[in-house]
Amino acid sequence: MSGLRISLLLAWVGGLATLDAQVIPRRPNDPIPAQLESMYERGLTYLVRSQNAEGSWNDSMGGEPAVVGLCLKAFLAHGDDPNHGPYAETIGRCIDYILSNQKDRNGYIGNSMYNHGFATLALAEAYGMVDNPKIAPALQQAVDLILSAQERNPAGAWRYSPESRDADTTVSGCQLVALFGARNAGLGVPEESIRKGLAFLSRCRGEDGSYGYTSAGGGKPTLTAIGVLCLSLAKEEGGKAFDKSVDYLGENLDYRDQHYPYYFEYYMSQALFQSSDDLWNQWNDKNLRYLAVLQRTDGSWPGDKGEAFSTAGALLSLALNYRYLPIYEK
Repeated sequence: MSGLRISLLLAWVGGLATLDAQVIPRRPNDPIPAQLESMYERGLTYLVRSQNAEGSWNDSMGGEPAVVGLCLKAFLAHGDDPNHGPYAETIGRCIDYILSNQKDRNGYIGNSMYNHGFATLALAEAYGMVDNPKIAPALQQAVDLILSAQERNPAGAWRYSPESRDADTTVSGCQLVALFGARNAGLGVPEESIRKGLAFLSRCRGEDGSYGYTSAGGGKPTLTAIGVLCLSLAKEEGGKAFDKSVDYLGENLDYRDQHYPYYFEYYMSQALFQSSDDLWNQWNDKNLRYLAVLQRTDGSWPGDKGEAFSTAGALLSLALNYRYLPIYEK
């Protein structure tokens, strides 16, 4: 490992020592409920067994770098040794697949900014944890593309392609979280880029605190969770507008997105974990019961976007209980 990566890894390990001091309580001698651990391990086992030799999955969206990135994050979030642990081979294949889908010319991963953003975040989480010298230059290229796409965008944000001239909250939120992940990993991310991205999101926030897709109208819990998470990661919590958004999420703890349920699970868990201990505890209990009913006997979760996406999304919505990933710390 390079000196930089060793330093980052030591900082990450050192950060784990402070977790017991966080506000959210842990059960003495039993920090993770047995049911959750069983569900999580069964989900990972499904992903291991169903991964193909190239490192992706053979379902409807399992070949998308974004989905492979989410699966990679699900393994890293469990806290096993990514280089020698039980999932090291699967993790290595995920990384190789993401790298194989990056264009040498400009660092673009996949064929959409959704793919690029989630894959970039996955590389950022793997950097300093996985012993692979190819990650660092690939991550830098991926971050550079996010920044250059923003510079060309009149809205100061992002949409479907690096050349997009408009923006929406889902793609923009994805790129912002990837930038936060890269910054946590030690890469230089201009503060101006964060400010511009957050400014776009704020223009999509309605008076009731909810976030819309491309404007302040038509707010939805999924989009609001993205907005709250981005502000929280930027340490911009507080203020009436932020509080209204958190209250809006609190009023929708029983909401389930009909079209992208696991996408909602993924963002809602992170947003509440970062913004409200009380709401996250309520949500976490509900979410654990909800996902326990849906998990299949083979360990997967069902969904029309493919089992790899559904299973990774479900697992990552539970992964806040482990708090191993830097992006999952407070």
